[in-house]
Amino acid sequence: MTTPALLPLSGRRLPPLNLGASAFPHHRATLRLSEKFILLLILSAFITLCFGAFFFLPDSSKHKRFDLGLEDVLIPHVDTSKGGKNLGGFLIHGQGHDEHRHREEEERLRNKIRADHEKALEEAKEKLKKSRDEIQAEIQTEKNKVVQELKKKDSKPLPPVPLPNLVGINSGEPADPDIREKRNKVKEMMKHAWDNYRQYGWGHNELKPIARKGHSTNIFGNSQMGATIVDALDTLYIMGLHDEFREGQEWIDKNLDFSVNSEVSVFEVNIRFIGGLLAAYYLSGQEVFKIKAVQLAGKLLPAFNTPTGIPWAMVNLKSGVGRNWGWASAGSSILAEFGTLHMEFVHLSYLTGDPVYYNKVMHIRKLLQKMDRPNGLYPNYLNPRTGRWGQHHTSVGGLGDSFYEYLLKAWLMSDKMDTEARKMYDDAIEAIEKHLIRKSNGGLTFIGEWKNGHLERKMGHLTCFAGGMFALGADGSRDDKAGHYLQLGAEIAHTCHESYDRTTLKLGPEAFKFDGGVEAVAVRQNEKYYILRPEVIETYWYMWRFTHDPKYRQWGWEATQVSKWINHLAVIYSVCFHFEDDSLTVLEHFKYLYLLFSNDDLLPLDNWVFNTEAHPLPVLHLANTTLSGNPAYR
Repeated sequence: MTTPALLPLSGRRLPPLNLGASAFPHHRATLRLSEKFILLLILSAFITLCFGAFFFLPDSSKHKRFDLGLEDVLIPHVDTSKGGKNLGGFLIHGQGHDEHRHREEEERLRNKIRADHEKALEEAKEKLKKSRDEIQAEIQTEKNKVVQELKKKDSKPLPPVPLPNLVGINSGEPADPDIREKRNKVKEMMKHAWDNYRQYGWGHNELKPIARKGHSTNIFGNSQMGATIVDALDTLYIMGLHDEFREGQEWIDKNLDFSVNSEVSVFEVNIRFIGGLLAAYYLSGQEVFKIKAVQLAGKLLPAFNTPTGIPWAMVNLKSGVGRNWGWASAGSSILAEFGTLHMEFVHLSYLTGDPVYYNKVMHIRKLLQKMDRPNGLYPNYLNPRTGRWGQHHTSVGGLGDSFYEYLLKAWLMSDKMDTEARKMYDDAIEAIEKHLIRKSNGGLTFIGEWKNGHLERKMGHLTCFAGGMFALGADGSRDDKAGHYLQLGAEIAHTCHESYDRTTLKLGPEAFKFDGGVEAVAVRQNEKYYILRPEVIETYWYMWRFTHDPKYRQWGWEATQVSKWINHLAVIYSVCFHFEDDSLTVLEHFKYLYLLFSNDDLLPLDNWVFNTEAHPLPVLHLANTTLSGNPAYR
């Protein structure tokens, strides 16, 4: 069983990766030359030229012919009077060719070698005259030139495409003064978190709030890629924090560099970086975000170079070398990771006109459709070399969750034209309801995990997103079961609220069980903690949008009041506190709370689909999509 320590603090599916690999820009590694090395290069060039002259200059004392290998060269025919044979307008010269022409060619080459030799000697003399500071200045100049060339190469303009219908970007102000006050409080919390990151962790991936310093050794390698900045952009924009948004945009424009020797999680980089950059582009219209998203996507493509096309979990952004987590069922890839790429990759193909991204995710879909599924369920592990399932463990929580979410959202994002994705979702949900969803003795609906041939009566906090998913997918469900799935979403929301309400501090545990008299309560010590996961608030928001039942706002406010003094901490119930030095998750948490206390005209669900990291991407209406290669879009 995967322990909570292996699961991500934000997003839903990944174990955190603590990598020790040093990260440095490629151009720095190649241009950081010492003065001594420069002198050695000069001397080496000088010696090379000398040897070249020795070996290649003809020996004039013996009048050797310099063989240029021209015996079989075709030369345009000008004159056939010297014994050549005319063939179709070309003269073929043999051994009896003009010796005078050879001597002229030899002399030309000798002169060129002498000139190059003299030039190299002059350059060497000039270099030897320069001071240490002058040599260092030249190195810096060359380095800057290479950096500018790389930026110019990576910043090539993308083809213009028609933007989808973008509505509800700057709206949502509630008329009720009480709700408006709650929304403003959430905005204050977000600004507080941003200001502290700005002060103590700027440019780092995360902030360690207790230690008050930046932290970058995580799922994004050991490099400062500003993950918190990228992840926060759309939240800042939606909340109207435009000065803070511009700060983030300026940092990204000047500092966000993917030419680093870092091994990163393909899944996390996709949902946070690519999803975050695309959302920021659609909301603001700033081209830099689209360009950066496309640059990064190109760095992820080598992860798909496997025998099956199922991507590795991790890839080195510099070398393109991929691998899987060591703990993942004999080198398998994880369902929720390779199954949570569709939304972002379809938008990449839409914005670039390049079908490579779309083809990658559709290949994964076609492969999964051909495979046998035990009890109709998708196991969490798939070996990218053999194309076979690994351990038969199925979960709608960690390791599996967002795969199902993206099947539904692929259909929604296509303006409900991708019927293939909808069928896969409906089939999966029917199997989940049959084999994994149960009611406890106390009447609580929960989603267990299928493990080793039996149902484990445990539900993780991550699984709580499913309440919102069932509500979101109710419309369009089979056999006119919209009411059934909306009710199922409400029951899951109630169970997850109970997991909060039955604790001392009214904050839900990482996992809770339904064994005997124990219901919606954490049993194991390593499950009794809270890390501001957003899944419960996410479900409250979806349920509010579809029912407008005021209890969802009430439940959201309860969680807000308890957590408003938390920057990012984990709570061990009853006795002590455990402080978790990581703050990335807070951004998704605040976004869903802000939306919960906003009107429905802010990012309406008919026009926007949220990725699994809560980054809104617009619906691609059929008239605006170029993805007609998929039969589902025709």
